[in-house]
Amino acid sequence: MSPAPAGGTRARQRARPPASRADPARLLAWEVLRAVDERGAYANLLLPALLAGRQLSARDRGFATELTYGTLRALGVLDGLLATVANRPVDEVDPPVRDALRLGAYQLLRTRVPARAAVDSTVDLVRRTSGERPVRFANAVLRRLAARLEATGGDLAVLLAAPGYDDDPVGHLATVTAHPRWVVETFAAALGGDLARTRAALAADDERPSTHLVARPGLIDRDGLLRAARDAGLAAEPGPWSPYAVRLAGGDPGRLPAVLAGQAGVQDEGSQLVVAALSRVATVGTDTGVSVDLCAGPGGKTALLAGLLPRTRLVAVEPRATRALLVAAAVARPAPAPDPADAVSGPAAAVGDAAGSPGAGAEGMAGGPVAGRSNVVVVRADGRAAPLRPGSADRVLADVPCTGLGALRRRPEARWRRTPAQVAPLSHLQRQLLAAAVDLVRPGGVVGYVTCSPHPAETVEVVTDVVTRLAARGVGVSVLDAREYLPGVPDLGDGPFVQLWPHRHGTDAMFLALLRRS
Repeated sequence: MSPAPAGGTRARQRARPPASRADPARLLAWEVLRAVDERGAYANLLLPALLAGRQLSARDRGFATELTYGTLRALGVLDGLLATVANRPVDEVDPPVRDALRLGAYQLLRTRVPARAAVDSTVDLVRRTSGERPVRFANAVLRRLAARLEATGGDLAVLLAAPGYDDDPVGHLATVTAHPRWVVETFAAALGGDLARTRAALAADDERPSTHLVARPGLIDRDGLLRAARDAGLAAEPGPWSPYAVRLAGGDPGRLPAVLAGQAGVQDEGSQLVVAALSRVATVGTDTGVSVDLCAGPGGKTALLAGLLPRTRLVAVEPRATRALLVAAAVARPAPAPDPADAVSGPAAAVGDAAGSPGAGAEGMAGGPVAGRSNVVVVRADGRAAPLRPGSADRVLADVPCTGLGALRRRPEARWRRTPAQVAPLSHLQRQLLAAAVDLVRPGGVVGYVTCSPHPAETVEVVTDVVTRLAARGVGVSVLDAREYLPGVPDLGDGPFVQLWPHRHGTDAMFLALLRRS
């Protein structure tokens, strides 16, 4: 057979689609976005798992992290920008292509990646993940967007035709800070209508949060945890407010032996503060020796409270029967207080003898087993009907389910996933759980009501309503000034409640109310 003419060979070579050059960092970020979109995955859980399984340089790991979280935080704004340059509604774009375009738009808007590189790399990503057909569309959309950004200097108010600040300050802030309007309204209400502080709180949601560790009392102190972190090459500093907190500038805390052993865990400093505050409140009258974590989840607060109350039997009520709970550090002393099991009835009593071995897990970080002692009893039950005798607990922590608006910087997709319609059902549940907590605590005992949300309907309104209703039934409850139990923490407002904020305290926006049963 005669060889083909050279020109024919070149023609076939020109017709063949160019090889995909999608780089691994962008591809990994795209995979996370697809999982969030398709399966409702949580980026803060999925991304570390994917990074652990990829051979990426430190630079690529950092870039993949920035792309993933940044794109998810700005999702509403990015879709708005794409809508101004696409020839079809954004929600009609093929989802894999749409997620690639979002990543490209984020690079153009918020990173120092040159416009040409952002466009070309996104085109490569589209080719790699969706084939050749949508490449021309993606290229045209991003080139038009790059031109608009250059022409306007990236002014979102102009690009998205935001309402003027004087005419509609909430709408303006929603546009330029990439938050749904209802979230802006919520923050403004929680901050007393102060729009300057509202803007600061919204801006803090876009800042990359540091990782916070907790040194669990009785197992390791903060100085020891600091040394261990620094010896492992992690940039670590003591937390400014909690005596148990260490803040990391970066790195993987999962490689610390103290975390693997359960002596320390990953826990936001705000979570540490609210638990420590409850432990500091003196009870009035004779203690039963029993405390309750009414809404125990992964177990981070349970672990800390157990260490802070070493002579107390801590009953952790876990609502999810299929999920293992980290039952806390082994902090029971060799000569414990008299066995308080007679104050616990039903399944709790049965679990008491068997709960000597802690499980695994912590707030956002798996941990290995701790020492073989434990002052924690794990009960799987509905917190509204816990198998405990009324009036049998000295302290009850009610860290209730909530919208999580206080942790938007750590859960970037949540600002677009949450809706105002979810608030009312949660608020109803929160009232039920707080009333159940008051029912469990003895006269002279204390309840700590905690949410990771600044929404007034989940915080002040819940507490005020429950206290009023209980008073109508003849149940006396006094609200303590929670600020007194957070010594050294500034800018806590007028009281009696405490609302922490990322922009003020560098913590999640945790809310705390302390109630004493009369």
